[in-house]
Amino acid sequence: QVQLVESGGGLVQAGGSLRLSCVASGRTFRTYTLGWFRQAPGKERELVAVRGWNAGEISYAESVKGRFAISRDNAKNTVYLAMNSLKPEDTAVYYCRAYGVGGEYWGRGTQVTVSS
Repeated sequence: QVQLVESGGGLVQAGGSLRLSCVASGRTFRTYTLGWFRQAPGKERELVAVRGWNAGEISYAESVKGRFAISRDNAKNTVYLAMNSLKPEDTAVYYCRAYGVGGEYWGRGTQVTVSS
């Protein structure tokens, strides 16, 4: 059974940092595109950052460029999201997504709350 489990969310003050982790199990995701999405209350889910299996394939939402960094450890089947200079508008549930030839998988999300 394939599972994606996020962790690392929490409550932080504006300007602070958090590091999210997403551990995948049930198969190897080495050739999958891994990404982070978020959904704030009353808003649609949006892409935050995505990283392909090739280290050069990275993209970010404009709103997080220069503040967030996505990385992956294929040996650990894990993708990370380092979030710096957090703003109240970054408050959302953050979801991990894996996409590849075997299909699409989502985690259940981790809450990030940034207080002003």
